[in-house]
Amino acid sequence: MIDTRLSDPKLNDEQGRVLALQRYQILDTPREAPFDRIAGLVKAVMQVPIAIISLIDSERQWFKSCIGMGDTTETTREVSFCTHTIQAREPLYIPDARLDPRFATNPLVTGAPFIRSYVGVPLCTPDGYNVGSLCAIDTIPREYTPSQIEVLKSFAALAAEELELRRVAQIDFVTGAATRRGFTVEVDKAIARYGRYARSSALLVLDLDHFKKVNDTWGHAAGDAVLRAVGAKLNALLRATDVLGRLGGEEFGILLAEATLRDASRSAERFRKAIEAIEIENDPPIKVTASFGISAIGPEHATADQWLAEADLALYAAKRGGRNRSCIAPSSAETQLSRPA
Repeated sequence: MIDTRLSDPKLNDEQGRVLALQRYQILDTPREAPFDRIAGLVKAVMQVPIAIISLIDSERQWFKSCIGMGDTTETTREVSFCTHTIQAREPLYIPDARLDPRFATNPLVTGAPFIRSYVGVPLCTPDGYNVGSLCAIDTIPREYTPSQIEVLKSFAALAAEELELRRVAQIDFVTGAATRRGFTVEVDKAIARYGRYARSSALLVLDLDHFKKVNDTWGHAAGDAVLRAVGAKLNALLRATDVLGRLGGEEFGILLAEATLRDASRSAERFRKAIEAIEIENDPPIKVTASFGISAIGPEHATADQWLAEADLALYAAKRGGRNRSCIAPSSAETQLSRPA
């Protein structure tokens, strides 16, 4: 058998492959209907008890959709069938895992879910990296026809396209920030990290003051120029681990990783002054200010919507207080400002 990895460098480029996966910003995100629909169709059409959309990180296999294995969300790479699938361009087909020396002693074969047959198709990015697989799994030995495997390949192409559509939908073309959808995905991931590892983070929501007047006075082209300038300025000030999102109109969100409430308050003031200093070329030049709401993560934030709503309340308080200022959400102030620095 010819090892295709010798003539296909990207199958050997593990660092590039992991970076390609990270561009999708999908690991540890909640379940999404498009992926569950694809896995559900695979289960029905292939008549198998288990169907999985699996993504391979550097040290683990993570399931974007997993139907038929309960609440399982990930495994180590060592036991992953998918790790073998991504090493080639063609599907990996195993009629009986107990007869295959690569898998006969695998704990997923000898124990639950007792995998016997497996067929997986790699999920390939447009630039040629296999980031995961779509697989059909049975607990009995199975023979699949070439036409059945072609059907699975078609479903895998749909899953790969969904990954791309998801990525494109997460970038706002005016400001270069994440869209609201993309931003809330990152906020949900921060909430998950807090629940699992107690990792701190903070959320800023900002709104440009009297932005309607900019559009009404100078037109929407001038308004877009202001939004682009604000997006560029904020992106330049953020750390690589922070996330900027455009939540709608002239409202932005900033997720500050590993940040305390005090860190967030200092950052908000820095961002506020930077926006205040922006001057858009016009006659006369256009200047804007922004109001900020600040909220640090806590156990009361179960979803992105809940956390954003709390930061929004603080933003409204800043607006009522005279604009061009920041306010801290009451629950954050009560639980965190009292802590020692």
